[in-house]
Amino acid sequence: MEQREIMQRGVGILTEALEMRRRLRADPDADVTGSGAIARLLEEMLPRIRVPAEASAREVADIVTEKLGPAIVQITSTLAFAFVQLAEVHDEGRTDVSSADVLRSISLHYEKGGEG
Repeated sequence: MEQREIMQRGVGILTEALEMRRRLRADPDADVTGSGAIARLLEEMLPRIRVPAEASAREVADIVTEKLGPAIVQITSTLAFAFVQLAEVHDEGRTDVSSADVLRSISLHYEKGGEG
């Protein structure tokens, strides 16, 4: 999966979470079941891992780290980038831009093929 798609999907997850939080604030009893976007992203990005039956605990840990590490780094980097963008707007005290605006801007940037 390309970095562009990972970023857009990460922003989608954050946007969904933002909307769920807003709905809960408006109605604490609201049903805010997520779309499953996080689970789908993980299913698509995390590789299937086969571990030899005779592998030691240390070997299993090494195999899992080697196979999952790159995907976890990509996902984490994507979410951290979006968080930093949101935090910068917040820290600047900007009231002319909402969190949703920032997330939309990030998504549009990556939709056009932009890089971090």
